[in-house]
Amino acid sequence: MAADGLKVTTTLLYQSAVVVALLDGIFLFVLTRIVKPEPFLELKWKLILWTGLVWSGIWWVVLSYFWENVYHFVFPIWSRAWLPIAFGLLMAGASLLFWTIAKLNTRIPVLIFCLLGGAWGICTHTWAIYRGIMSKPPMLQGASPLAALLFAFFEYIFYWCVIISLAALTGRIAAWITRKH
Repeated sequence: MAADGLKVTTTLLYQSAVVVALLDGIFLFVLTRIVKPEPFLELKWKLILWTGLVWSGIWWVVLSYFWENVYHFVFPIWSRAWLPIAFGLLMAGASLLFWTIAKLNTRIPVLIFCLLGGAWGICTHTWAIYRGIMSKPPMLQGASPLAALLFAFFEYIFYWCVIISLAALTGRIAAWITRKH
């Protein structure tokens, strides 16, 4: 497996958080200029669909590469096949909630949506820490839970930026096809 011999340290988590935070800053700067508030409101169902697809894909990949080294410590074996679907649906529901809250802000809904996604990352990772993700897998033992939560915040903002980008691109392609016909 790709994860054999990998050791996640507190330093690695903090350094990764800084790198992802910088990427987030660039991504958010661009997204808030490209996806204006009014068009963001029209992305509701595209956001929900892309959220389900992206998060199902993320979970399929992480379970494929990290089941033995990480996730079997916190999830029962019977759940492995269902986790990508379950997390895709859970995150699609979270996306609807984030969109509903973000649309209340008429100036920066994209930023609000992504920050809510980052906060959600802290929530999901807090739950994972409670389940033993930082203490049971040897790969993560000794790393700081605080560093993991900080990284999760920025990691999730990045994912939500990708989801908004895909939803906006889908919207633009659909509009282009509609104009052509």
